[in-house]
Amino acid sequence: MMSLPIFELPDLMASMPELPFEFSPGAEATARATLSEGPEAVFRSLIRDQESEAGLLVARKIIGAFLQEAAGDEAGDAALMGGESADADAIAARVLSVRDELATAMKAVRQYEPDVFETVLRQRAPVGLVGGCWLDTISQPATQPSVIVNHLVRHHFILKGEGNRLRSSYYVLRRALEDAEVYLPEIDAEEFLAEARTRPLTAAHASFYVALSRLPASFLPEVVGVHYAFLALGVDGLLAGTPEPLSEPMLRASLAQYLDLTRPSPNGVAERRRLLAAIRLVLKLEREHVDMLAELAAWRGELPLDARVAEIVMRHAPFAGPMHRDVRLGRRSLTDTFDDPGFDLAAFITEFRGSRHLKPGPTGGCRFLDAIKFGGSMFAVFDEREARTLRAWVAEVQAGNLPEVVIPVNRVGDATAARRHEAVIGYEPDDVVYAEPPTLDDRELLYRLVNIERFPNTLELARRRAEESFDAGEILFTCGAGGKYTDASYFPYTPEALRARVDSIYWDKLINPYRPLEEIPDRENVIFHQMTMALGNLIEAAWSHRIANLGRFKRRSDDLLFAIYADEMGRGELEKNHVTLIHRVMDSLSIRLPHVRDAAFRDQEILPDHPYDFTIRQMCMSLFPDSFYSEILGYNLAIEMYGLGELRMHEIEKLRAHGFDIAYEEAHLSIDNVSAGHSRQSVDAIISYLDEVERGHGAAFVQEEWRRVWRGYAAFAFYPEHRLISTQPASAASASAAAPPAEAVSPADSGNVDLVI
Repeated sequence: MMSLPIFELPDLMASMPELPFEFSPGAEATARATLSEGPEAVFRSLIRDQESEAGLLVARKIIGAFLQEAAGDEAGDAALMGGESADADAIAARVLSVRDELATAMKAVRQYEPDVFETVLRQRAPVGLVGGCWLDTISQPATQPSVIVNHLVRHHFILKGEGNRLRSSYYVLRRALEDAEVYLPEIDAEEFLAEARTRPLTAAHASFYVALSRLPASFLPEVVGVHYAFLALGVDGLLAGTPEPLSEPMLRASLAQYLDLTRPSPNGVAERRRLLAAIRLVLKLEREHVDMLAELAAWRGELPLDARVAEIVMRHAPFAGPMHRDVRLGRRSLTDTFDDPGFDLAAFITEFRGSRHLKPGPTGGCRFLDAIKFGGSMFAVFDEREARTLRAWVAEVQAGNLPEVVIPVNRVGDATAARRHEAVIGYEPDDVVYAEPPTLDDRELLYRLVNIERFPNTLELARRRAEESFDAGEILFTCGAGGKYTDASYFPYTPEALRARVDSIYWDKLINPYRPLEEIPDRENVIFHQMTMALGNLIEAAWSHRIANLGRFKRRSDDLLFAIYADEMGRGELEKNHVTLIHRVMDSLSIRLPHVRDAAFRDQEILPDHPYDFTIRQMCMSLFPDSFYSEILGYNLAIEMYGLGELRMHEIEKLRAHGFDIAYEEAHLSIDNVSAGHSRQSVDAIISYLDEVERGHGAAFVQEEWRRVWRGYAAFAFYPEHRLISTQPASAASASAAAPPAEAVSPADSGNVDLVI
């Protein structure tokens, strides 16, 4: 047996191996087309399309182009932060001095009149609301149980409201905006950027942070630097008055920890350079954006009333429609005026000023103001801020105080935005390879899935494998009641029916059959059994690790799935992290392996081959939480319930008898409980989601989604119930060819070995 590098706790990884990024040839043209549409389209694509290969290529180009600029400034801010030997305090001193500078600028902006300040808040919103997104998938099978990643998981859990999205930093900022009368759609909504009146530079900045969130494992040093600098600067707190979600000392602690990890690292010098480059970049970006906000405030503050009214007209003109065909200005109807491709806004405002619509009436007011009052034909068309502006403008028009109409064009930040966008379009990463994936055996496929950031060209294959998994599980819709540990037989959904099925599985299949073992298997058998389970455990909770991404975290079911995943990762506490626990178990068994992220893991000969399919399919579904959300809910229920009762209690008896570590088994036996633990939360997540489906789409659609949920449950049950499946007629089992044959489960004791998660 060849000698392989061995993984040992603690995981001191400070950066991932620098591999090429492999994309399919077709991804290049798709990414180029997206980039050609401009910064706003790029941002929208990154937020709304989180499962495509081309989206990852766009992210790679954005990250590279932005960091390339920062890399050219090493002699500047780097020297002030101590260069490669910098410590956290030196970096913090530099960052906090910039914070003081930005605080002065933000204080000046806050002095503007409410309408101007509202404009600034809207403009900042796309950047502020993406804050922290770079941690969304920092925890993944490739990075767990890294010391620094778990420190960041603790921060991520806080930023996400500790499992309650309404307490998350995202929603805290949204409420602050609403207190200032800035009402915006959700960030993934089509109209979000328009409602925020987003300038191209704002979209470009926000896109960088979102791009970083797509490849966080590959850019771990940059994530650490961005995380500290962005949140320590705290521009959004300075501007909107929100409390800082993470204190600067907490942020500095993670920075210090990372720097300590780089000292003994063989790549430590490069890792510190990357960290400092990312910090320099954030300092530059936040200065740049604050300068833009100040310039925007000054521009907006000096904007003539005519121009403010022109903005209002342009916002509402697309909705004028045929109902304005009988409303005329001069010789043309408003409908024809607004539909004219050559529409001249300044000429329209000039003509409107002199029209009969603004002539004072015998008792004051005018036809236009009467129309926007309660009971008027245009009541509620304009919000209160717009109505105030229109009333002030009419008063000045009637008083004859307005000069010739001039409509200044807002070009704030456009030159810088154009330069940045051109840099992204022109950036060609030297670590990107365009190639179709080769024929892959299961070991190579698992390696690529764990390191999916480097192998996006594997995504389509992963999608197909996930779909096959759900299809195969449906065999249990008709025979699942005969399962030993599960019951995937299909039933029409009601909340009561689901709860009844869960209770039946829990008592009849997991709890009541339990009897203490009369005979303990020998040491070798127990070790082999653990080896059959280890592969799945090494990617603990992977199926849900992408659920809370920015743009997805909007439902109660999301809260519950995220909270479950956070628990599995110990909420950032290494000693409670379940990946740590399984490594402890393997250590007690004297099983020595490379980390699952390492290329050397492909060559390990300790773990058997047959668990690979189960592990691969779990990784595959995890990559598509938008496409397979319903299935993931069902899969989550199955896997959280499976280890309760007889199966895990027997495993504890066997491990304890031979003096092996039982922490992993005990943790799951307690945390997965059906009273208030993960099993209960899994049921609640399904009921909450389907309730939302019913309220949004109707009762008929609920059953369609329920079938998908139960497909997910069956996709998991397919593996532990392989003996049941093997008894089905060949015609029924033909779709289930991937089922591991019973005799392959354990050469030592095939009759007593079951999958344990």
